[in-house]
Amino acid sequence: MSRRKHPAERDLLPSRFLTERGRRQSVNLNNNVTARIENPLAGIPRHTLLHNVEEFARDVNLSEHIPLLQRGALVAQNPAGFEHVSELEEGEREALRNEVLHKWRQPKALYATVILCSIGAAVQGSNGANLSWPDAFGVPDEDPTDPAINAWIVGIVNSAPYIASALIGCWLSDPANYYLGRRGTIFISAVFCLLSVIGSACSQSWPQLFVTRLLLGIGMGCKASTVPIYSAENAPASIRGALVMCWQMWTAFGIFLGFSANLAVYNTGAISWRLQLGSAFIPAVPLVLGVYFCPESPRWYIKKGRYADAFKSLCRLRNTPLQAARDLYYIHAQLIEEAEIIGQSNYVTRFIELFTIPRVRRATLASWTVMIAQQMCGINIVAFYSSTIFVLSGADAFHALLASWGFGAVNFAFAWPAIWTIDTFGRRNLLLFTFPQMAWTLLAAGFCYFIPSESTAHLGMIAFFVFLFAAFYSPGEGPVPFTYSAEVFPLSHREVGMGWAVATCLFYAAILSITFPALLKAFGVTGAFGFYAGLNVIALVMIFLFVPETKQRTLEELDYVFAVPTSTHVHYQITKTLPYWFKRYLCFQKSATLEPLYHFDTVEDEASSSRNSETEKSVLPDTGVVTT
Repeated sequence: MSRRKHPAERDLLPSRFLTERGRRQSVNLNNNVTARIENPLAGIPRHTLLHNVEEFARDVNLSEHIPLLQRGALVAQNPAGFEHVSELEEGEREALRNEVLHKWRQPKALYATVILCSIGAAVQGSNGANLSWPDAFGVPDEDPTDPAINAWIVGIVNSAPYIASALIGCWLSDPANYYLGRRGTIFISAVFCLLSVIGSACSQSWPQLFVTRLLLGIGMGCKASTVPIYSAENAPASIRGALVMCWQMWTAFGIFLGFSANLAVYNTGAISWRLQLGSAFIPAVPLVLGVYFCPESPRWYIKKGRYADAFKSLCRLRNTPLQAARDLYYIHAQLIEEAEIIGQSNYVTRFIELFTIPRVRRATLASWTVMIAQQMCGINIVAFYSSTIFVLSGADAFHALLASWGFGAVNFAFAWPAIWTIDTFGRRNLLLFTFPQMAWTLLAAGFCYFIPSESTAHLGMIAFFVFLFAAFYSPGEGPVPFTYSAEVFPLSHREVGMGWAVATCLFYAAILSITFPALLKAFGVTGAFGFYAGLNVIALVMIFLFVPETKQRTLEELDYVFAVPTSTHVHYQITKTLPYWFKRYLCFQKSATLEPLYHFDTVEDEASSSRNSETEKSVLPDTGVVTT
């Protein structure tokens, strides 16, 4: 029996279902110069839509669900007008109302899936640089015979997971996802993370430790490129950001666990570093044991043409079968339009198309910007070398570890507010607010080194501003990059696109880990902090120009957002948004208004359109978005 292919691979339900049968001309997904965000079902007459759904259901072996799919399609065509769909039962209407009134009222399977897979991120956080193993393996930094060589060895071993992630692990995610699915890829990567950390704790030389950490990096890269995608594809649009950011929250928890382990094993002697590295196996255990109890991504099933399995997954991930049917048909309709610009591709061409297809290229630029900004902000120089920084502040070894633990605690605690702000305040706005704060707090921490070291304020003020820096990082640049990169690419390029984004992030994390000791020696702490404060300002400008907002949009609707030319987006930010901010927040002109960039189209059903020909519009001035 031949494998059923996805619309991007063959003409399943060709465009006649969306064009020849009454649909108006669609937006150009490569050059959306009007910045119009269109529902792919808009403009299709009711009887045509119902007929299309019936043929779709027969084609994908879902004939027994035709009435349900038809009701779902009517809701998907006009989400705001579901009250006027006479075919709906009252229980179904109540479930649709709750999507707005009680958006956190979701199935347990959805929360269990996201939380379980995100726990694996703790492995990422708990495998930073370690200060004890160099002495055990005869490569201490203070070795008078060859300190420079030893420093490079320590830096390379500490950065080995990030090197392997960037060069190997991230790029394996595309073929692994293609053949094994989201769950299979996560399972294999979790096995790598489980066994490699046990191996690192048992290593007998620094080359052995280096190899085990390389193997850990392969698992880390593959997992980091897959789990956020898996979470994003399973979550509803209204809370997608909050659920996907669980990845970063557990990464922050892993960093906190790493610092806690340093303190816990402080007086255990020569085996302390082995216990600290080996403890990272704990978060991988529930991931290995539980991932196959979670539903597979419905969008991955659809990509493989397995619509019946996709519907079963959606039924587990949504509160009612109607919502599952609505999402299934809406995803299918959008993917047909997406297939018109993507066409056929293989791994190599998909990678090349990250830079050649305009819609995909804009997502590549935006994801690269938020990912590299995470390294430019300086968080990892503090996370990797916090103990060194506090020792240079005059603290003894124990108090340096204690201050590092405080940094980890602040980093984890302040990640929680983003659960509520990332889908309301928005991804872009969180970044634009927090980057200026990170710049001045990092600069202030550097200037505090000029306070006389004998003063009690010396260490206290340095720690205060480092903690404040972490408090601004955690709800902004902490959760946004992985959440953002997981959602911006079309389904056809999602794995390779996320692989590119994560490779960018982890490659530069490796560069920081290797080079920061030399930078610290050349510039001093004040100079190094000032250097990264300047990079924060540069990152702020890049985000302002190149990163569109994605909150509250389905993954398929983002095709229209990234169809807007980069030049149009940049021109709007410079000529519209910047003057608006100046007038509103510097000149305090409350009458200032911002002309919106995006116009989200909706349709009205026949009953409601006869009552009211005009749709009320509300302007969200912080993002330049019009909703109708």
